[in-house]
Amino acid sequence: MTAPGPRRSTGRRLALSYLVTLWFVVTVAFLLPRLLPGDPVQALLDPDSIDYLYEETLRAQIEEHYGLDRPLLEQYLAYLGRLARGDLGESIFFRERVVDLVAERLPWTLLLAVPSLLLAAGLGSWAGVQAGWRPGSWRDRWLTGGLLVVSNLPAFFIGLVLLLVFGVELDLFPTNGAMERFAEDASLGAVVVDVARHLVLPMAALTLSLVGTYFLLMRNGTVALLGEEFLTVARAKGLGERRIKYGHALPNASLPVFTQFSAEIGLAVTGTIFIETLFAYPGMGLLMFEAVGARDYPLLDGIFVIVALSVLVANAAADLAYRRLDPRVVRT
Repeated sequence: MTAPGPRRSTGRRLALSYLVTLWFVVTVAFLLPRLLPGDPVQALLDPDSIDYLYEETLRAQIEEHYGLDRPLLEQYLAYLGRLARGDLGESIFFRERVVDLVAERLPWTLLLAVPSLLLAAGLGSWAGVQAGWRPGSWRDRWLTGGLLVVSNLPAFFIGLVLLLVFGVELDLFPTNGAMERFAEDASLGAVVVDVARHLVLPMAALTLSLVGTYFLLMRNGTVALLGEEFLTVARAKGLGERRIKYGHALPNASLPVFTQFSAEIGLAVTGTIFIETLFAYPGMGLLMFEAVGARDYPLLDGIFVIVALSVLVANAAADLAYRRLDPRVVRT
């Protein structure tokens, strides 16, 4: 029998490692919400809570319905069984299927996060090449200093400044939500414009909070390439500086940027939680914030599983793409 080739062995090891990682994350996702103070039923029974829905006499019925009266191990095994069937359970607070809530909120988060990541990666990479091509120049010092300051500010603070200035003081853009009420009854063009206007401030805040990372990765990568032989050969062939910079240096310095982008795509589901909460934007970040406040175990479990799957898929795709883009990666 022929022994499996190195590629097949590597693929099996990667698949096994991803399965073990997924099981570990799923287990942690089950335990973490249950370590929070309080329980999901308490908020529903407290008359002073904004989440108050039921009388105290119904506690036993609610706990029995959601299986909260069972031993923790039994709850965990039932949780794994539901996941194996693709069932994320039912939200205690919203009283809807978790998969329906995720399907409703996830597109809004992707609409905010993906363009923000693309803008941050594009702007950061362009600025990084400009700065790294002439290290120590005035352009390098100004770009590095300015973007370091911006990138070290919390996304929530950047969003708050933008909201107060452009949303409240100048009243140029909406300050909350994803569209105006009853906007769905308007024409398609009006809806697109309305959604775009609601996206401007949260997208700007998210982009500004991320651009510094991509700038530093590209700048450092460009500086590291300046003495490489292939750039010297390109100059000896008479190629212009612009073509060398963008045709040779940029692609070779962009691999760390690609890796960072892939990682952040995987975390996009929860990476927007502060921005979405600040702007009351109806995405996954706000849903997670609401689930934590309500101690909604099934909803938190489902969100963590979605995040884990997103990260693992993004990492797997990045690993495969990186191996194709960079021939120096050793295939063992």
